[in-house]
Amino acid sequence: MSSLDLLALLPVLILALGATTILMLGAWWPARRPLLLASVGLALLAALAAGGLTPPIPEVAQMFSAGPYARFFTILWALLAALVLLLSLRYGADRQFPAGEYPCLVLFSAAGMALLSSATSLVGILLGLESFTLALYILIAIDKQGTRGMEAGLKYLVMGIVATGFIGFGIALIYCAGGTFHLPEALQVVASAEGELRPLALLGWAMLLCGLGFKISLVPFHLWTPDVYQGAPSPVTALLSIGSKGAVFAALLTALLTLPETGPALPQVLWMFAAVTMLVGTLCALRQQNLKRMLAYSSVVHMGYLLTGLIAGGDTGRSAVLFYLIAYAAASLGAFGVITSFALQGEEPQDYHDLRGLGYHHPRRSTALACFLISLAGIPPMAGFMAKFGIFHAALRADYLGLALIGILASLISVYYYLRPIIVMFMTKERAVCLHPGVPAEHAVLALCLGATLLFGVYPGPLLELILLVIP
Repeated sequence: MSSLDLLALLPVLILALGATTILMLGAWWPARRPLLLASVGLALLAALAAGGLTPPIPEVAQMFSAGPYARFFTILWALLAALVLLLSLRYGADRQFPAGEYPCLVLFSAAGMALLSSATSLVGILLGLESFTLALYILIAIDKQGTRGMEAGLKYLVMGIVATGFIGFGIALIYCAGGTFHLPEALQVVASAEGELRPLALLGWAMLLCGLGFKISLVPFHLWTPDVYQGAPSPVTALLSIGSKGAVFAALLTALLTLPETGPALPQVLWMFAAVTMLVGTLCALRQQNLKRMLAYSSVVHMGYLLTGLIAGGDTGRSAVLFYLIAYAAASLGAFGVITSFALQGEEPQDYHDLRGLGYHHPRRSTALACFLISLAGIPPMAGFMAKFGIFHAALRADYLGLALIGILASLISVYYYLRPIIVMFMTKERAVCLHPGVPAEHAVLALCLGATLLFGVYPGPLLELILLVIP
């Protein structure tokens, strides 16, 4: 690898080498708060490098892009890591997270997400995917004081290994059909003269989609999601919910962009995945009495919305997917941030019964949680409304009327399960449990997420213009 390649990968190297440094410092100087703050600084430095430095080459070793699209997602995942670490300042101290290992794993996760989002080869997809997945295996079970975390980590580990096998074997079959790992060339030669996928390539894409379907919780690969969301610490759940799934969609958007015309086979399969995911996720979320499990099933539904925009394609569909990822990230991080800020000695208020009276005893954070849930429901003037409007508009322009109607129906039903916790919070003044008042770092993260949710809902123009500049 040349010096130009290293300069192009500088933001990722800052995250990876910074994580290694934090890990080594933690072994000799286990001061939790200084190491967390130093990790926040490293994440912000990586975001600044991605946004302020122009890479000398457009692509690194024919595996990772260094263009505007890759830098856009590098900034996003670095900022996500910084906000997750800020949310963990008090929470990590209460639960006695390892001083060096925890921030190190968060930074490694951000580096892996950045690599996956910029992947331009099948090997790059596998390397980026496993880079952050291995870190998440540990992060989900890092709370040794709780029993649910160990169970959640084991479930994610076992199913993740199976998914990795599918992805690896699928990539091997696509390579057999195409003769190269580089996405543009590999995907141009997997189709026959009639435009249909060759048998090996079709089987390879089927296995690849099964593995990626697990990573982004598509039905029927979603069964791990509620247990893992409920058992993992809330800051880690936010990282898993936003970063891991968003990075996979960023890679899929690039991959499907270079896929040739393959007849009706692949679009029909994706159509079925999107429709079933939206319907099943919605019906499962209706029955939940636990806030994190409800957010887990709702994230399944959101993946169906994103897949709808991905199927629509074109500049409209791709820009809608990117805008939706930003809106979903702000609302989801804010919702899990509120749960984190309420946690007392690491015990999170998850059941709806625990939320009773919060609207009167903690009005500011309860109002923020209500705004985040309203955004996830797609109600104006929050960013979620503009995001869903863009997705459904793209689907209609691409003549996917049935899929758009299914998505609109799922969105209408979702209003019920998003409004339930809001009603519980403001229904009575009687306090169910005693919760933590929060600390300034947590309040700052919530304020930033709430500001983004409101700003992108009322004034989305600048973000949409930026997205049009970076989409491939």
